[in-house]
Amino acid sequence: QVQLVESGGGLVQPKGSLRLSCVASGETNCISAMGWYRKGPGKERELVAAFTKDDRTLYLDDVKGRFVIAVDKASNTAYLQMNELKPEDTALYYCNADCIRQGTTYFYWGRGTQVTVSE
Repeated sequence: QVQLVESGGGLVQPKGSLRLSCVASGETNCISAMGWYRKGPGKERELVAAFTKDDRTLYLDDVKGRFVIAVDKASNTAYLQMNELKPEDTALYYCNADCIRQGTTYFYWGRGTQVTVSE
């Protein structure tokens, strides 16, 4: 099992910044990739950014140039630096980890941290 705990959300004004953190614990040696998803009001959950098993980064088009994902493998922590925030970035942000165990991939989720962008 892998446990994920997010932090760093909050209320921020448009064009502001936040940094989200996600600490993984438990069976962390099986983690192959980590990512951030979000679910905004009335929207489907979507992938925001991912750090893949071959150390590539992927981003939702709408956040490219504004958000940066990083993973500190030594501390099993994923970060999402969010700059130039917009009201449409308002969402519950979830951390995800892919765990490969005996050839099968398992997906783990945190409980989420709320990000609200508003005046």
